[in-house]
Formats: sequence, C-alpha cells, structure tokens
Amino acid sequence: MASALILFPLYVYHLSLDAYGALSIYLVFITLVQILITFSFDTSVYVHYHEYKNDSAKLADFVGSAFVFMLMSGVVVATLLSLAGEMIFQLALPGQNISFFPYGLASVGTGVFLAVFKVHSSLLQTRENPELFLWSNVMVLSLIVVFTVIGLHFYPHSLAGPVYGRLLGAFFPFLWVLWRIFKEFGLRFNFHWLKGSLAFNIYAFVYQLQQWFINQFDRVVMLLYLTLADVGVYDVALKCLLPIELLMNSLQSAFYPRVVSQLMGKTDQRGAEEVNRYYHGLIAVVMLLVTGSILTFPIAIKVFVLKLFSNKAAYADAVQYIPYIAVIYLFRVIKMYFAIPYNTLKYTRPLPVIYLIVVAIKIILMILLMQHMQIYGAVAASLVSAAVEVYLMKRFMKNRFVYRYNVFKVVVAPTLMLLLIITLEPFIPDSWKWTAHGFYFVVCIGLLVWTYRNELKWVNPFGQKKEGA
Repeated sequence: MASALILFPLYVYHLSLDAYGALSIYLVFITLVQILITFSFDTSVYVHYHEYKNDSAKLADFVGSAFVFMLMSGVVVATLLSLAGEMIFQLALPGQNISFFPYGLASVGTGVFLAVFKVHSSLLQTRENPELFLWSNVMVLSLIVVFTVIGLHFYPHSLAGPVYGRLLGAFFPFLWVLWRIFKEFGLRFNFHWLKGSLAFNIYAFVYQLQQWFINQFDRVVMLLYLTLADVGVYDVALKCLLPIELLMNSLQSAFYPRVVSQLMGKTDQRGAEEVNRYYHGLIAVVMLLVTGSILTFPIAIKVFVLKLFSNKAAYADAVQYIPYIAVIYLFRVIKMYFAIPYNTLKYTRPLPVIYLIVVAIKIILMILLMQHMQIYGAVAASLVSAAVEVYLMKRFMKNRFVYRYNVFKVVVAPTLMLLLIITLEPFIPDSWKWTAHGFYFVVCIGLLVWTYRNELKWVNPFGQKKEGA
C-alpha cells in the first residue's frame, strides 16, 4: 500500500488515465493470486503458533510444511494460469485492451512471491518480532520502488515499468524468506500436522476470496458499463485514502497478537475490557483519519495534479468521490471489532455464508446503480455492503460469543459521523466544500472529546501522576 502512494506521482506523470486503469486491474489480479497461494496461512499462523510454540518439533512441522505447501501451490497455479490465463482475461474483460501476456503472467509471479512474504510477516507479528517485521517490509517497499522507478525511466508511458518492477521487487525478498524459514524450521512436509490447519484454513480462505470480491472485484465489474479511464479515476480516489487503511491495519496488527493471547486464555466466551480499550482507541483514530482525509486530500490532489501535472487534469476528477469512499472505513473498523472471535474461537464456518450475502448484495447493487449513477453507483454499493457486513458479523456470533462493549464508542459515534457526512455532502456547493469538510473534522473532535470525557480526566501531558489516579 505504501508503494502505491510513493509511486503515485510517477504513475500520474508517465501513464495516461486509461493505462492507470489497466494497471489497477493487474494489481487486483496480483492480490487474487496472492490469496490463492497463501491459502489463509497468513491467518492460521496467528492461532497455530500459540498452540505449538511450546513444542518445537510440532511448530517446525507446521511452519515448514506450510511454506512447502505454498511453493507447491505456486507451481500449480502458475502452470494452470499460463495455459488458461488468456481465455480467463478475455471472458472477464471482453472488449478491453488488457491481455494476460505478458503483464498478467508477470503478475502471477508477483502474487506468488508476495504470498510467501506475507505469511512470513504474519509469523513475525505473532512472534512479536517488530524489528525484523519492520525492516523486512521496508526492504520490499524499497525494492519495489527502486525497480519501478528504473522501469519507468527506461520504458516511459508503458506498464512494463510498474509490472516488472513489482515482480523484481518481490522476488529477492521471496528468496530471503525461503532461506530464513528453511534454515530455522527445515525443509519438511508433514501432512499430519498440516491437515489440521487446512481444515481451519478452508473457511478463512473462502472468506479471503470473498473479501477480494468485495474490495477488489469492483474494478472488474465496473468495466461492464464504464471505461478504463473511469476505473482509473475510481482507483485514484481509493489510492488517496490508502493512508487510512495502512494505519488502520498497522495499528490492529500491532496489538492483535495480544488480543489473541488475551481471549484464548479466557475460560468463558466473553469479551475482555483490555481488548475493548484497544478497539476504542482504534475506532477513535480512524474517525479522525476519515474526517482529516476528507479535509486535506481533495485540496492536496487538486494542487498536486492541476499545478504540477496540468496536462493530467483528468486525475483530479477523483476528488469528488473521496468523502463518500472515506466513510466506508468507519464501517470497516467497526467490523474489525466484531470479527475478533471468528479467529480466536477458530469459528470460521459462518464466514463463507456471511460474505456470500455481502458479495451478492454489492455486485447486484453495482450492476443496478452504475447504469444510472456511474462511479457513484459503485461507491454506494460498497457503502451498503459494508453496513450489511457489520450486522452479519455480529449476528452470526449470537449464542457463541458475548460481546461486552460500549455501544456508543464502538457503533454510535462512528455511525453518527458517517450519517452527517453523507447527508450534507451532496447538497454543499463546490465553493463551500472546504468549509464543510473543516466542519466535519471539528464535529469529530467534539464528539470524541464528549465520548471520552471521563477518560480525558486522567490524561496528564506533563507526566505527573494525578491525585487518586
């Protein structure tokens, strides 16, 4: 996600909006391949590490076998897509100037390499090894950026630089991960210890595929009614808001191992106060990020595109969609809270049902709404499906896990901000947009101050302990 932000100025400079739209399709394809190869080991490693960490032999069997399984999957998936990839692209993207060869095939390799790296990163997280986690991800980011910059220099106005740059940037970390994993755990394939994880993985795998349909497949569906340039504009708006997703996911990753440890150590199936505090803070931060992004990003994009790249003014069309896409993150962060027990209880069976409903709602709404609302139709479908997702995640855990939480902090406060924004935004003249966006930010601060008024009494910026604290 960080590489997408860092490289965005170069994409604007070198690529037409149509080419940028095509690149977004290839990046969506990379994500799909990555999901196929990981087979949800990036999720199960959080749970199984804590099960096996006191038995080094079992842990080595699980970790070594998982990585060998992914390598085998990579060979199978790459072979099948090499044979059928062009046909799949023609069926999924009829009439579009997007071919599987050569960029789709290169994207397959990138997806395989990043899948192995992602599972390794999850292992570092659950082992609470933040230093190596940080620097390994910095390595991947740096290599992708460097190779992409070199590619765009030698192949300007072409997708060769972005596609092959990402491929090379992922390849060397992939080799490093294999060397590190097999050095520590050995090159082994013990199906006995792996099959227990596969039974858990299958439901989470289907869940991740459905998440891909929810969060990525919309670009493909858009091409039924809209152009590659429209997909490019939509993707630009999404990329502008990546800092929210980056920080939201990073913050949860920082405390999630403690959440798992806290809940797995409980004898009853109830929430914990310490876990609630983590998510109260996360939701408050995301509320500030959403309203802050709505205030600053439209101005930044207009200045950046119109002043520095005046010949690429079409990229600035993304500004009008930013407020409506930003508020979707309010539902996503609420969903993170209600998703906790599905992993900690290893109760992933309902997830395919939940996301089958969510995917169906989103795709059907996109098809119905885009005919009349164009890009706004895709955004509206995403917002409605995100709300349904939150409801179903909580509903399907009934009678199995008791959520003990402050309803106002977790649900009401972010929902109030969402309703305020989507209610006012359509009626505000362009000349008053900046004022209205500043109003959203001020209201958010005021709402959070009131919501956490009791906690703020104990905040002491000068580091002295208050009497009675």
